[in-house]
Amino acid sequence: PPTPKPTMPVVRAPRTGIATRCIAAVVGLVVLLGLIALITWLAIDPKKLEYSLVSGYVTGFNVTGDRLVTADVDYVLRATNWNRHISVYYDRIEATTSFKGRLLSINEVRPFHQPKRNVTHLDLDLAPRDVGLDGKVLRELKAGRDSGRVVLDVKIHAKIRLKVGAFKIHRHIWVVCGPATTPFSPAKGFVKVDCD
Repeated sequence: PPTPKPTMPVVRAPRTGIATRCIAAVVGLVVLLGLIALITWLAIDPKKLEYSLVSGYVTGFNVTGDRLVTADVDYVLRATNWNRHISVYYDRIEATTSFKGRLLSINEVRPFHQPKRNVTHLDLDLAPRDVGLDGKVLRELKAGRDSGRVVLDVKIHAKIRLKVGAFKIHRHIWVVCGPATTPFSPAKGFVKVDCD
């Protein structure tokens, strides 16, 4: 009988597993999303919101015993939005003033919308009412009144929405202004304070 020809072994290419294909797809998707995010970021060119106190004064300072009964503390906050593609909705704004770490007043500021590339001035009416103070703090506050100026800290917490095209991004911001050397008369002048 004829001799059978030897059969050659069949070499097959290894199969790409489904897990490997899934990983490759996920990596590709992440890279694609990263590129989209980068291009969007560069196109929007977001800029930091800037704040500063441009005027301020204290009037009607009235102390009885160990209590600050009344005072009118008024500031004007300059809010600057340099962005060309982002407007800002200030939904809730809370402003406080303190002296030597002691909270003197807290007040709500009227919500507003700030358009793109806009400067808005906000009146901060921070009037303390019947605040108890310990002896040292009260003495230092009176010394400031006698010298014509007092150093106060102003803080702002705001709930905002950043509007980019049809999208709105919700954020909370905290703004710290101070120390702000504040005169006891509007006529004495106020040195602008940049906020963090």
